[in-house]
Amino acid sequence: MDSAASTQKPQSVIDAITNFYSHSYASTGRGSYWPANESTIKYEGVRNQLKRFINAQSEKEIIFTSGTTDSINKVANSFLRPQLKNGDRVIVTQMEHHSNYLPWQQVCVERGAELVVTPLTQSGTLDLDSLKTELTKGAQILAVTAVSNVLGTQNHIKSIVEMAHEYDVPVLVDAAQSVAHAPIDVQDWNCDFLAFSAHKCYGPTGVGVLYGKQKWIEQMQPANYGGGMVQQVGERSSSYRLLPYKHEAGTPNVAGGIGLGATLDFIQNVGFENIGNHEKELTTYALNRLAELDFVSVYGATANRAAVIAFNVTDVHPHDLSTFLNERGICIRAGHHCAQPLMQWLNVPATARASFGIYNTKTDVDELMNGLKAAYEFFV
Repeated sequence: MDSAASTQKPQSVIDAITNFYSHSYASTGRGSYWPANESTIKYEGVRNQLKRFINAQSEKEIIFTSGTTDSINKVANSFLRPQLKNGDRVIVTQMEHHSNYLPWQQVCVERGAELVVTPLTQSGTLDLDSLKTELTKGAQILAVTAVSNVLGTQNHIKSIVEMAHEYDVPVLVDAAQSVAHAPIDVQDWNCDFLAFSAHKCYGPTGVGVLYGKQKWIEQMQPANYGGGMVQQVGERSSSYRLLPYKHEAGTPNVAGGIGLGATLDFIQNVGFENIGNHEKELTTYALNRLAELDFVSVYGATANRAAVIAFNVTDVHPHDLSTFLNERGICIRAGHHCAQPLMQWLNVPATARASFGIYNTKTDVDELMNGLKAAYEFFV
């Protein structure tokens, strides 16, 4: 029950990667022989799948990365850094994962800019009034998660983007926790950038996606330089390939990309409606069962929660709880979940966390409840 960290993989994804390595392995765009051609066709086909999956306007707006962290760092270093100057402002929220916090913090430190961290309400939702107040003061970018990986809060991205654009502030959306659970439409959201990882949505590790509006990623300089992204190289200067390739230096994770393509097929075959209904029913069931345990504290709002629940057991450290449950074959997360500013807001050093995927069942939840009761009796 740790799908918020990384999901298990369907056999179709494993088979797609195995078949590629076994029967037609070659790097993309590097050769004129048949495996290289087939590899390139398959890999670029996934880019087209991604365009449709998030409803981008063009395949040029889809950049392959190694994951959400890499995607956000590309925007921080290639989009924000060149324009950021002393006294400028960058806005993030108190619920951000470190991947959507540290890159902005570091660039602000280097440039003498201010990192503004907007607060949450008591229920663990974004304080939209405070956010609007900060936006009126101006900012070079707003970085916000679609779903909190701790509280399960689902932010209304479309309205947040509309608010930011009123003050000409571009928006980057961290979609790592939402991509496997609900459809994404970047044109409807009108976000300027969006990042996610394949491994969070039943796909392989080491591959991710950066979406950027073409007007922005055209003006961005590459974050990395090397093979595959150049047009012409001279002794003193070089020219770079057109989008999206100028942002994809080096040999790509071809197998990961092909695995991601199989992942998108898998998700669409199951259907977001089925995924959403299953996860909502399971999360509601888990919250109701947890409410029966007077020694458990649950964090975040109950309403409109994604399939992730952070909690603590009275007088039992989350790490002890996780170790105890592990002996019973129950896998949950324990720690700060790469969200230390949020832990500070909660005024706890760590929490336990259960998060669900489509493979989880009510029986899993019942086993967790039995484990929590046993842990409380053992430690307390």
